[in-house]
Amino acid sequence: MRSIIVVGIGPGSIEDMTAAVRETLRTADIVIGYKYYFQFISCYISSHTKCIDTGMKKERERAEKAFEIAEQGHQVVVISSGDAGIYGMASLIYEMKYQRGSDIDIIVHPGISAFQKAASLLGAPISHDFCVLSLSDLMTPWALIERRIKAAAEADFVTAVYNPRSNERYWQLDMLREIFLNEGRHPDTPVGYVRQAGRDGETVKITTLASLDTKDIDMLTVIIIGNSQTMALQCDNGRDKNVMITPRGYYANENPPSGGLGGAIMTQSFRTILSGMKRPNIPIDKRWLMLHAIHTTADFDMEDILHIDDEAPARIFESINSGKLKTIVTDVTMVVSGIRKAALSRLGIEAKCYLQDSRVAEMSEKYGITRTQAGIRLAVEEHPDALFVFGNAPTALLELCELMRHGKAHPIGVIAAPVGFVHVKESKYAVKSFSDVPKIIVEGRKGGSNIAATLCNAIMTLDDAEQIKPGRDF
Repeated sequence: MRSIIVVGIGPGSIEDMTAAVRETLRTADIVIGYKYYFQFISCYISSHTKCIDTGMKKERERAEKAFEIAEQGHQVVVISSGDAGIYGMASLIYEMKYQRGSDIDIIVHPGISAFQKAASLLGAPISHDFCVLSLSDLMTPWALIERRIKAAAEADFVTAVYNPRSNERYWQLDMLREIFLNEGRHPDTPVGYVRQAGRDGETVKITTLASLDTKDIDMLTVIIIGNSQTMALQCDNGRDKNVMITPRGYYANENPPSGGLGGAIMTQSFRTILSGMKRPNIPIDKRWLMLHAIHTTADFDMEDILHIDDEAPARIFESINSGKLKTIVTDVTMVVSGIRKAALSRLGIEAKCYLQDSRVAEMSEKYGITRTQAGIRLAVEEHPDALFVFGNAPTALLELCELMRHGKAHPIGVIAAPVGFVHVKESKYAVKSFSDVPKIIVEGRKGGSNIAATLCNAIMTLDDAEQIKPGRDF
């Protein structure tokens, strides 16, 4: 009989209590627990059972009392809400056994945890990798809790949050949300929260990370934050028309990303890049170009050197959609080679480089300019309102600036990514001064034909940005 049985009584409802726990309570002689929890087990307690209750934050006192009684030859049942091993009494009982050097047998009967009950009410949000955090800093330093929050957000875990907010701890939940957003979790990530799960007064709500009203949360609430795959769907389940679902991947092969295996790899790369960006929540058109730039260069410095005018990608894309943009002009043929041919065909756009034009050599020799400069002069004569893209030649970019300055060129947009050491920075400063022209500029000495082309591709597939797909023309 000398034993302590630690039981998890579940979140509160009789239906959520396991058969083993119910039977243990029926036959118990002595039950020890937090006084609030006895209301949930009263129907299983017999008249001969001795109940010993204590107030909040008296866990050590309850444990010590359990050992004192058990060591006198009795079997003692210690109750814990939810599961006794999850923020419950089980660990304290085991610690105290070894601290006391006690020979009392310890038995643990698990229960349904509050986050499991909350998840079932919300739909199926924890059907993939997840973690559970408590924001209570009574026994854990906040600095450590903050590190764990950041790790959970960075690793894209579905995250359940216990003890989210109290009268004294009113700012921690806001900080958690800020950390999740800063670590790349999308503002529209589904967030569900359940108050009094499994008890009278139960309420279930689904919102988004950006819209979460932290003032609607208290200590009786469990929050579940979805990962990057979690969806909020319309589904009448008898309580709410919205449910949260985190897919396991059963349908992944039936709806593969565009571009087959290569598209799937690129999509995965984009999601990896997004989780590693310092500022993932920039406007979606800028974020889309940033993902392409980092993917092409494997260089997160692009976050600091890729200058994108406000709404520049969206403005250029609108010119494409309206049919206004018919021509893309590049400084070198390598840029044309990197632009997706399927996208050009679908959108009715021609990509041209004038370097091979027979007139270029003659003009270059006549005026003492580079061949790329001559190519831009010819291009402006025929397509003054093209999208101009530079991946190699700063002299060509400077030429376009001069033609714009004299009113001869009126580009729909400029992508400026010449690379090198001579006149490169100057050419980018020059084009940056034209405030009325939508511009994307790789600042400094970095650039190249590959990134110039990929920025073109990003703009042409801007309508795939929300889904973070590589684009239908991949």
